[in-house]
Amino acid sequence: MEDRMQTIKSYLTKIYDANPFVRLLKITVEDMTEGVVKLMMPVDLKTHTNLYGVAHGGALASLADTAMGMACATVNKRVVTIEMNINCIRSAQPQPLIHCVARIVHNGRQTVVVEADIVDGNKDGLLAKARGTFFVIGSFEGGAHART
Repeated sequence: MEDRMQTIKSYLTKIYDANPFVRLLKITVEDMTEGVVKLMMPVDLKTHTNLYGVAHGGALASLADTAMGMACATVNKRVVTIEMNINCIRSAQPQPLIHCVARIVHNGRQTVVVEADIVDGNKDGLLAKARGTFFVIGSFEGGAHART
């Protein structure tokens, strides 16, 4: 099982490292296990902030959506987002890294429900909480992935 997870982790990291939008936001993989993904993203003043100088809600939502979709891939589900919401709890000031942890809460045949927490760089302050429902369009392994 561990070898399979390491193979999935290497493959997912390769796919997401090649994704132009993920690269634009500078999202990187921190860790992953089956059903759980941890990503990191800087809050850079020139790239990730709104007119108030704090993390743009769209950047936070993109981080959460990416982590939740990747969590689905760890259980061999190729998915598209049906619905997603995010509650921004505290503003994220510019900082070297914020962290997002996505966990599957329902792994169904046709849909997967995932929750994600975004915390500050010290991992002690909750910045946002997201929840998404994803439609399963196939298995991830052996699927067609753009830019691989």
